Amino acid sequence: MRNALLTALATLTVALLCSPAYAQTHDTPEAAIRAVMDAQVKAWNHHDLEGFMAGYWNSPELTFFSGGKQAQGWQAALERYRKAYQGEGHQMGELSFADLRIEMLGRDAAFVRGRFHLNMPDGKQPQGLFTLIFRRFPQGWRIVHDHTCSD
Repeated sequence: MRNALLTALATLTVALLCSPAYAQTHDTPEAAIRAVMDAQVKAWNHHDLEGFMAGYWNSPELTFFSGGKQAQGWQAALERYRKAYQGEGHQMGELSFADLRIEMLGRDAAFVRGRFHLNMPDGKQPQGLFTLIFRRFPQGWRIVHDHTCSD
């Protein structure tokens, strides 16, 4: 009788853990990080810079390295993007990421490497490499450090 009860309980537990509802609410950290990056691409391609920036830690401690320069803080990163992609004579283009590699550094931190590619309306196609450090916060995974370089 005890074995039958344990078997039934184990079967029920496996059925619950494998259900689609459980899978949707308990993503792996890697899947959650990919979802953040997918949301960034979608926001960028809809010319929604604030939506794109939602993937970053909204803190003065955010660091962003690009083009030999360092931006410190979320607001500085937003202003850099606005100047480079929404300023006079600039356009955002269409963004895509490729070759993503996510390595967990612990339960609440991850290292992400990949390539970015922009298709610009004028035919230019800037591209390059990036490395990101993600941290898990109560509101979800956010980029706390971004180092991006163009090819």
